[in-house]
Amino acid sequence: MDWHFAAAAFATAITIIDPIGMIPLTVTSTAHCDVSRRNRIVDQAVFVAFIVMLAMGVVGPLLLDYLGITLPAFGIAGGILLFLIAMDMLFARPTGVRGTSEEAAEAQHGVNPAIFPLAIPMIAGPGTLATVMLLVNIARGDLLKYALLFAAYSAALFITWLCMRGAARYMDRIGMTGIHVVTRVLGIILAALAVQFVLNGIGQTPLFKH
Repeated sequence: MDWHFAAAAFATAITIIDPIGMIPLTVTSTAHCDVSRRNRIVDQAVFVAFIVMLAMGVVGPLLLDYLGITLPAFGIAGGILLFLIAMDMLFARPTGVRGTSEEAAEAQHGVNPAIFPLAIPMIAGPGTLATVMLLVNIARGDLLKYALLFAAYSAALFITWLCMRGAARYMDRIGMTGIHVVTRVLGIILAALAVQFVLNGIGQTPLFKH
């Protein structure tokens, strides 16, 4: 088993989805709902995000091949995107990559925020989808790596589901300060992973190969 790939897949899945960070977003988006409806919304959001991520993992590499985008180029671009998200996490800024303030306001007044904005872009946002495509390309042809990648994102989504299901309760216990602390720690890890993706991409380009 490739333990390095497994560790990278699980760490990237947890940090980019940020289950703890989904707690206040869920509370805000479902403030107008009762408990049973909030639970249905959370179930739908996580299921839709799973389908979108799975579809991108299958179609994404084919799209990259069709467009002639190489793995090193995508690795560098994906790493830069993840680094920008990590900076927002480190400085506790609302990231426009995951969702804008206008989208959050719309969710508060919307009928069902499960698909928008909870599933997309808060769970399965551009950074998450880019990471899925990047790791699928790295694992290309290796069934064990595919299985590890599937397990990593399934586990991350399950943890996210647990956090979102108990969002109101966790919010009272952890508080915004606790959520910001955890998010900053995840941001540091994500920043390091992003830099590594960029370095790997640069190292795989013909210009820098020995």
